Amino acid sequence: MTIQKLPSEVASQIAAGEVVERPASVVKELIENSLDAGANQISIVVESGGRQLIEVADDGSGIPPEELSLAVSRHATSKLTTADDLFRVKTLGFRGEALASIGSVSRLEITSRTDDAESGARLVVDGGHAGDVQWVGAPVGTHVRVKDLFFNVPARLKFLKKDPTERRWIDALVTRYALAYAQVRIHLKQENRAALQTSGSGDRRETLASLYGVDIAHQMLEVLANYENLKITGFISPISLTRSNRREITFFVNGRWVQDPTLTTALVRAYHTLLMVGRFPFATVFLEMPSEQVDVNVHPAKAEVRFREKDRVFSAVQRAVRRALLAYTPVPELYTGIDGQAGEAGQTFMGKEPLNMEGTWTSQQAPSPMLSSQPELPSQSKPVLRLVGQVASTYLAAEGPDGLYLIDQHAAHERVLFEKFMSQKADSISSQSLLEAEAVDFPPSEASLLSGQLPALQRLGFQVEEFGPNTFLVRAIPTLLADIDPSAALRVLVEDFEEDETPLQSEIEAKIIARVCKRAAIKAGQTLSPQEQNALLEGLVACQSPRTCPHGRPTMIHLSIDLLERQFGRRGAR
Repeated sequence: MTIQKLPSEVASQIAAGEVVERPASVVKELIENSLDAGANQISIVVESGGRQLIEVADDGSGIPPEELSLAVSRHATSKLTTADDLFRVKTLGFRGEALASIGSVSRLEITSRTDDAESGARLVVDGGHAGDVQWVGAPVGTHVRVKDLFFNVPARLKFLKKDPTERRWIDALVTRYALAYAQVRIHLKQENRAALQTSGSGDRRETLASLYGVDIAHQMLEVLANYENLKITGFISPISLTRSNRREITFFVNGRWVQDPTLTTALVRAYHTLLMVGRFPFATVFLEMPSEQVDVNVHPAKAEVRFREKDRVFSAVQRAVRRALLAYTPVPELYTGIDGQAGEAGQTFMGKEPLNMEGTWTSQQAPSPMLSSQPELPSQSKPVLRLVGQVASTYLAAEGPDGLYLIDQHAAHERVLFEKFMSQKADSISSQSLLEAEAVDFPPSEASLLSGQLPALQRLGFQVEEFGPNTFLVRAIPTLLADIDPSAALRVLVEDFEEDETPLQSEIEAKIIARVCKRAAIKAGQTLSPQEQNALLEGLVACQSPRTCPHGRPTMIHLSIDLLERQFGRRGAR
């Protein structure tokens, strides 16, 4: 095969694939350009998840008319002049690829005016082909319109997710930059609806309140640490405020959003022994250090960095976060809430109705059969188990006709609650109306996710309605959750939704039910009274699928009599 040089158009589209992965990538590059231009206000408009239109307007310094054509060409930048400058990068952009890459895979229109110019200038780039600069009336700053993204690269267009998912990526991105640059007023509008708006006051806690709600902003702990040539600031969640994944852990290095597993690991380790297994904090942490101590020229997307003293940065982040936790975190109280904190001995499961003296569920909590089935237990039928006791406040030990059973109390209670929910779903899940509707605030990305699931929540006993931008009113919750904080119950539903694009409606509802049951079930470390232990054991045996929890984790381990006899030397190995 003959070696040949690629046409410039093809080369530009290949290079664009490293910079412009999805609509959110375009928004990121344009926001960073605005920040580098010293903007005090940034307005973002998105339509059709960014496929049809992305607009970013700012009041920054603008681009001189004679440099407009140069600005959309490859490797043209005002940030660098020599190779040595790569090791002293103080701006967000420096590679000179963003506008050229965006223009090669879209219809780009850029209008800009500097403060000393009498009028503005406009340039249109269609699929990499730039037109002539035109003089137009325009305010000081830059206005970029990106239309028909990937119109000339159908393979890339095909692999984009559906509009709601792309909108969530954009929401999450803008939320991060709004926190990092609280002194900049940022307004995001998606599908003709205001998704985010900050005041630009410079107060990050105020920005937190506008994004996550006043209650969460009040709980967040401030991190402030100074080491030699390294300053660490930001906000971290207390141990009572957690997530089921690491997606809400954000780091900025010298004002640049980075995705660094080392930094994330350092922060998570600072919470060691303070959080339950599988729970993670959410945090926004800012690192400031001399530019020569960090290499930002790692990847065209500029989301990865390398530290000259990696171990030192790791230790500093871990110490700073741990110190903030120990300084602000009070002695934990024993309670039973949806986040699964341990309760005192003899307390009821998650604040629900107490068990009766015979150790059985009340009529409203009687376990019900499940539609699906699993392999039977070893004795071909569900064994009659006799409770032996509780081990380490986490497991139940029970004797059966064919050996010993060790039961995970959290997984077992999940299964009991799940089957009750599913059996009620076949008819109508009963709801408990709240005396006063409770308003719950969400960040834009989670609000967008929740709004798409309101019909499913309605069928599951929740009465939730939109109440302004990113705010929802909870009017009723399922009876099973009647004694649980409604706002906590609602947050559980959205904190770890996956990006499943086309699930069946029944699968969506099953996921919601499974999440609620996971958070509502008793937790490891919670001491149960003998009556509660018996009730849980009887409820599990009555389930149609008692072997696993709704997420597939085993609820019990069987130690046969034969195995016990061989372990104690009563029977020779076979």
